[in-house]
Amino acid sequence: MRKEVRIGNKIVGDGHPCFIIAEIGINHNGSVSLAKKMIDAAVSSGCDAVKFQKRTVDVVYSKEELSMPRSSVFGETNGDLKHGLEFGFDEYCEIDEYCRKKRIMWFASCWDVQSVDFIERYNPPCHKISSASLTDDVLLRYIRSKGRPVLLSTGMSTVEEIRHAVAVLGEEDLILYHCTSTYPTELDEINLLGIQTLKNMFSCPVGFSGHEKGIFASSLAPAFGACSVERHITTDRTLWGSDQAASLEPEGLRRMVRDIRNMPRIVGDGKIVVYESEKPIIKKLRKVKTVNV
Repeated sequence: MRKEVRIGNKIVGDGHPCFIIAEIGINHNGSVSLAKKMIDAAVSSGCDAVKFQKRTVDVVYSKEELSMPRSSVFGETNGDLKHGLEFGFDEYCEIDEYCRKKRIMWFASCWDVQSVDFIERYNPPCHKISSASLTDDVLLRYIRSKGRPVLLSTGMSTVEEIRHAVAVLGEEDLILYHCTSTYPTELDEINLLGIQTLKNMFSCPVGFSGHEKGIFASSLAPAFGACSVERHITTDRTLWGSDQAASLEPEGLRRMVRDIRNMPRIVGDGKIVVYESEKPIIKKLRKVKTVNV
């Protein structure tokens, strides 16, 4: 049996209920009240956790990138936007308290070492590493040094890069996520069989991080071996922001979680049997009995 990973009070791995993550990311657009609405949607849908993104803006982006013109509600430069989208200590304290009240786990994908230290203040159940950070060995080692389970997305990465990242992190308390880093992802680039490829390559649990339109691929992922599914969520896909179009609104999230929870019942155990529910139908419809040969 494949290794299992404990995240909070949940066991993630083959044979356990799918661990479903609703990624709020930066879809809150700098508003705690909007973030709370998305937390509510995740809770009412039956998700196991919500996830945010945390960056130390002046570390992650160069001065040139931050000074580029970009009009937004926060100002006229890219830096104004990036700073405006980042929650600080007070905001995350409010989010932490709200998630505790709603009894749902929360954590974040940290894009730099300072952000890891920032999120550590809240005693997260795990750390997520985004596909963009998969080749950042310094960040990987620093996150691993915190002694928490690690979730690693593998989008836009070669097999060699994934192998290297896993070698840096080690397979203990690690969950890999098959992922394609386009927003939204085209159907012929989702490649759900990649889940099995990663499971054959490594002895750690493998999940799926989806960016496709709709819910079909994410709902189907557990049938391909995904022990966890992560999807971006929003209150309204027409809101401004780079990730909104590839996100699920509350009703879509509810339906995806419903379908994922029903998947083990649909897949079954593979044994060919006559179910008790079929026996009255046999008496009603079958006119010819089996003839011994």
